[in-house]
Amino acid sequence: MAPWVQELHFPHLDPIPITIDRTFPVMPAGPIPVSPGDTLYLSNLDDMIGSRVLTPTVYFYKLNERNSTHPPVMKTLLDALARVLVPYYPFSGRLREVENGKLEVFFGPDQGVLMIEAHSDIALANLGDLTVPNPSWAPLVYKFPNEGPFNVIDTPLLIAQVTFFSCGGFSLGLRTCHCLSDGLGAMQFLAAWSSTAKAGVSVTNPDPCWEREIFRPREPPLVEYPHFEFMRIEDMSSLSTTLWNNKMVQKCYRISRECQTHLKNLARSGKDSAFTTFDAMAAHVWRSWVKSLDVKPLDSNLRLTFSVNARQKVKNPNLIDGFYGNVVCLACAMSTAKLVKGCLSEVTKLVHGARIGISEEYLRSTIDYLEVERPRRMEFDGKLSITQWTRFSIYESADFGWGKPVYAGPIDLTPTPQVCVFLPQGEADSNGATLVCICLPEPVTDKFQEFLSLVD
Repeated sequence: MAPWVQELHFPHLDPIPITIDRTFPVMPAGPIPVSPGDTLYLSNLDDMIGSRVLTPTVYFYKLNERNSTHPPVMKTLLDALARVLVPYYPFSGRLREVENGKLEVFFGPDQGVLMIEAHSDIALANLGDLTVPNPSWAPLVYKFPNEGPFNVIDTPLLIAQVTFFSCGGFSLGLRTCHCLSDGLGAMQFLAAWSSTAKAGVSVTNPDPCWEREIFRPREPPLVEYPHFEFMRIEDMSSLSTTLWNNKMVQKCYRISRECQTHLKNLARSGKDSAFTTFDAMAAHVWRSWVKSLDVKPLDSNLRLTFSVNARQKVKNPNLIDGFYGNVVCLACAMSTAKLVKGCLSEVTKLVHGARIGISEEYLRSTIDYLEVERPRRMEFDGKLSITQWTRFSIYESADFGWGKPVYAGPIDLTPTPQVCVFLPQGEADSNGATLVCICLPEPVTDKFQEFLSLVD
């Protein structure tokens, strides 16, 4: 029987040898309902500082009879992408800043998305365990020379790099602009692209809906909540010193379904039966993180933030099926180091309270807060941020006709060392396991695993 908590190791590879063979723009395959000079509105949820990134993901495909030669793979992906860019035409535009730093999508001649064809002289087997995200895979996702962080202005909003390996397998490395879609919206686009590739004709189910105007700020703006998730707090604890004075390393742990169920039941040992598996898992990871970092003094203020899908909260008016913009709120649990180090049920109660506190009123208040304050930087003081990908149909959405990928997901978390990602395990026999990927100061990795494994 596999252990409840198991560290998954990945090799530290030499730079992957990559040769770029072709770089070319991909334009919509048919007419689109905009002309050069037209613009599209982005909501404050779309263009807040945390969304101003090109989210990188990679997908690995092993050789089979359906992808045994390069041209069909490239032609299939290219033709389908051009077709799907007709209904998803905003991806073919560019972003620019207008008044007060606000972003909008604008359209000009010769824009489109970017596609890269590349090859490597090594085999997929040389990349190590393909089911465990490895920062060494970064060359499989295209970056421009001298590219800076949060640079989404006047750059392609979708970049796709296909890298063929000597064994006949290949990878698809994507960078998708978060300003255009949240995780669920990105999966909707990916599913349309893959469905179109399999059908040979444009397939969109549901039809994409833009309509970002539904999230315009109120006039005048009405900020009804304190929104601690965005605020800067003075961190007088040992946390920042520990994080920034040590080498950060990426770690990945497999949490079995049995362990997750046990944590949920343990958290419910009080009187609250409404706690979810995510509530208990997030609380357990937060506690383990704080304990391993030995945050002092014990009255230091700490925050746990995580994204909550607010689609079902929006009723005035209801969101149209197919809306692929950002509809996420940052929930924020706050406490002291002493309490976070304490009882699991109490910490789970904090996470649960933050999660259920997300309402349509909170979403509207967030939009208005961003309109008034327009934060220019990410605030990480005293904070751990958890991102949940386990509810994304990422493996199913990335089946372009040659089967599900061996791995689908992020690569490198080290640029954001206070972020933890919950990932689905792609193997057919995963039995509901979740991968917890996190960056930690190298000296505390053993302590973190010890605390993560203590589930009694």
